[in-house]
Amino acid sequence: MGERVNRKPHIGVVGARKCSEAIEKLAFDVGYEIAKRGAILICGGLTGVMEAACRGAKEANGITVGILPGEDKVDANPYVDIPIVTGMSVARNIIVVRSSDAIIAIAGKYGTLSEVAFALNVGVPVIGLSTWDIDVPIIKAKTADDAVNKAFATIRQ
Repeated sequence: MGERVNRKPHIGVVGARKCSEAIEKLAFDVGYEIAKRGAILICGGLTGVMEAACRGAKEANGITVGILPGEDKVDANPYVDIPIVTGMSVARNIIVVRSSDAIIAIAGKYGTLSEVAFALNVGVPVIGLSTWDIDVPIIKAKTADDAVNKAFATIRQ
């Protein structure tokens, strides 16, 4: 199979389903920067970090994809352009990871941790922003701009 030409990068955003206003703002800014730079945002399609990132991407006229855990596309947050229904619950996390060229993890609990683990296991770079502080090769970022810069830097062109 040949190399695909001119494919937009796919950057996954994973994180808390419920979050503070500060984390929501961070996720919005990450989504905005992803779209502003021409990448497609991949996420779990629900609330919290996912919704804020999608809202930011839409503000920058970007494209958003939500890999949904349930069986109905109406479960997607209102900023998802392409809802993908899986009926797989948290098992859909591997699809989020495999569909992404890099992952930005923002805050989050065990679902986010599973996505980080899946990504590291299959070689998808992980950029961490106010997320798990564990002894694994997560690329730490301090701001939304820093996280997106680092995500783009890891993508093989």
